Amino acid sequence: MRPLDGVTVVALEHVIAAPFCTRQLADLGARVIKIERPGVGDPARAYDDRVKGLSSHFVWTNRSKESITLDLKQADAREIVRKLLATADVLVQNLAPGAAARMGFSYELLKDEFPRLIVCDVSGYGADGPYRDKKAYDLLIQSESGLLSITGTPDTPSKAGCSIVDIAAGMYAYTNILAALIHRGKTGKGCNIDVSMLESMAEWMSFPLYYAYDGATPPARAGASHATIYPYGPFPVGDGQVVMLGLQNEREWVVFCDKVLEQPDLETDPRFSSSTRRSNARSELYPIIVEAFSRLTGAQVVKRLDEAQIGNANMNDMDQVWHHAQLEARKRWAEVDTPNGKILAMRPPGMPESFNARMDPIPAVGQHTDAILAEIGYGETEIARLRADGAI
Repeated sequence: MRPLDGVTVVALEHVIAAPFCTRQLADLGARVIKIERPGVGDPARAYDDRVKGLSSHFVWTNRSKESITLDLKQADAREIVRKLLATADVLVQNLAPGAAARMGFSYELLKDEFPRLIVCDVSGYGADGPYRDKKAYDLLIQSESGLLSITGTPDTPSKAGCSIVDIAAGMYAYTNILAALIHRGKTGKGCNIDVSMLESMAEWMSFPLYYAYDGATPPARAGASHATIYPYGPFPVGDGQVVMLGLQNEREWVVFCDKVLEQPDLETDPRFSSSTRRSNARSELYPIIVEAFSRLTGAQVVKRLDEAQIGNANMNDMDQVWHHAQLEARKRWAEVDTPNGKILAMRPPGMPESFNARMDPIPAVGQHTDAILAEIGYGETEIARLRADGAI
């Protein structure tokens, strides 16, 4: 038995933030009914074709779901949604601002008829305020939240390489829905959850926000290095590899000089005698470290760092992550079915041993339309009419 077995989620969702939320609910056993546009489906289906002809974004966020196609501009399609909500526990939507309300699917319009329903709205800027109607793509919120101002090199702001804002919003939607289900179990009442991408990312920015508290200078963009701690970041080694390392305190600095660089005299060099001085003297310390590493291979540097108990990592590319020894040793990959055959998928992190996460197929567009409609009372003749009218 999974924690969310028996919970039904209706998802008026597209792209990443809401689908990532609902996929995690499905991981825990929830039934997720994904509503897509007839013919084309979720726009994320067409983002690329890198996974056996399927979109990398879509396969990541949509396993274990049922797909029904509905043209929500039509009254018949909206009536189908209402019938689905009659037995649903959660409605998740990330439509354009105000769109759900115009179709009759806001919490205020649903709460009296469905008092136990939890309605989670995911949007760029929230349900109100002067920015409510602005378009909010991941990159735009990375910029608006200040992430770009502290990410990249001194000359070039750089966005995060994954959809970090969508992920943040999806996680807050997911965790707040779990909390709302617990709360409903105590009170019997549903509620409204308003998740803003901007607010989600601003929360994740709390270290740099506090670092720049009360008008103080914010952290500088430092590439893959740390803005205030040094050495902390990537360093080239003799065989062309790059090793990532990080020192946290003065004890580690002493061991680093003695055991890794084999230059114990650096321990007391006044230029490098504190974390602040090392950070200010990067241009002097960097070539010293690179010269010492130039005589070693990546494996030799990592061995020295491990023996000295200095934090380090390989700078892996995507193929190396797919074949990472630690992930393989912990059996973190599972097979998932898709319309184009089986693919590998990461098992959800942190699942208890008492149940297996749900890892069911990724649906084709509208794959479950007829079955879902039959389940809520539509006969073959009526389904055929809805299809002829373009409502499904």
